[in-house]
Amino acid sequence: MRVGQMELEAITARTLEDYDRNAVAFRIGTQDHDVSQNIAALLKHIRGAPPFVLLDFGCGPGRDLKTLKALGHRPIGVDGSQRFVAMAREESGCEVWLQDFLHLWLPHEHFDGVFANAALFHVPRQELPRVLAQLHATLKIDGVLMSSNPRGGDEEGWHRGRYGVFHSLESWRQYMTQAGFTELAHYYRPAGLPREQQPWLATVWRKSRAITA
Repeated sequence: MRVGQMELEAITARTLEDYDRNAVAFRIGTQDHDVSQNIAALLKHIRGAPPFVLLDFGCGPGRDLKTLKALGHRPIGVDGSQRFVAMAREESGCEVWLQDFLHLWLPHEHFDGVFANAALFHVPRQELPRVLAQLHATLKIDGVLMSSNPRGGDEEGWHRGRYGVFHSLESWRQYMTQAGFTELAHYYRPAGLPREQQPWLATVWRKSRAITA
């Protein structure tokens, strides 16, 4: 069921308010999370010679911006939380844009890769095609998008003060292919555990030259 613009704005505001309110606790709780597998999955598929221009989509407090910069690349962050944007700028020294996912202004064919770690699941299902089209457009031809989302059975709604969609692999594939991406890889995290103990679905995609109708 589709909702109106005012309700979408309220969903976004409430989710961002929760992140702002808990920004310090979130940074402390996630600063030691190891997402090196996801970073490696993005970088291995980007064509051409580094350094790469990368968009950290939903960069949070800046942990991964700092890592990508230390690897010699040129990352830019984007996040809708004012407190996260301030933290990320201080933590990484990188350029960080304050934009929520309903109001994106991304440059055309600018990035070699998009790193969307624990971010895209916050986009309401009805808005996901538009957001994916914007990410498709901001990537260079043959650019790569890496996403990691909590997996589920396509449930959508509120969870601990934040709005999210818990996509199945099948539905996520449908959204991504319709947005003009070609699948390169998928895997479940954390690595080395039984599937029932792997709540995260990671997928890697290449920008196709044409969007599927």
